[in-house]
Amino acid sequence: MDRAQKEKLVDELGQIFESSGVVVVAHYEGMTVAEMQDLRAQMREAGGSVRVAKNKLAKIALEGKPCASIADYLTGMTVLSYSEDPVAAAKVIQKYAKGNDKLVILGGAMGDTALDAAGVKAVSEMPSREELIASIVGCIGAPAANIAGAIGAPASNIASILSTIEEKAA
Repeated sequence: MDRAQKEKLVDELGQIFESSGVVVVAHYEGMTVAEMQDLRAQMREAGGSVRVAKNKLAKIALEGKPCASIADYLTGMTVLSYSEDPVAAAKVIQKYAKGNDKLVILGGAMGDTALDAAGVKAVSEMPSREELIASIVGCIGAPAANIAGAIGAPASNIASILSTIEEKAA
């Protein structure tokens, strides 16, 4: 890898570290190519990405970034998982690590906040952005449905009373 390629990689990593809601660092020693592809596919489905980069270049890219605290985790065979959604990458990698002993979560960062392995697990248990939006919409929509039901109920009651009166008259 020549100097220009290294500079380009450092720039790409810097943009990743700035724009990601969460970055998780894990060791992946012993994982097969198929397992890594499976992890990448699951992460892509959730809206995140997986990146393997040289630790030295990643440390250079981290300088001055909000998540610079993860530099201490960059030793050995590390993989970076990240997503704009603050919980998506943590959810996917935590779930994948449960089923694969070769993937060991070291820690990560959520903006300026440094996370250890337990912190990543806690973040993975939080509801995702979509789940929060769905619950808010449900809360907003429920009163409207209740009002519509209350408004429609008297009309149906009146209709049933009128049909009962009509049956008795006939």
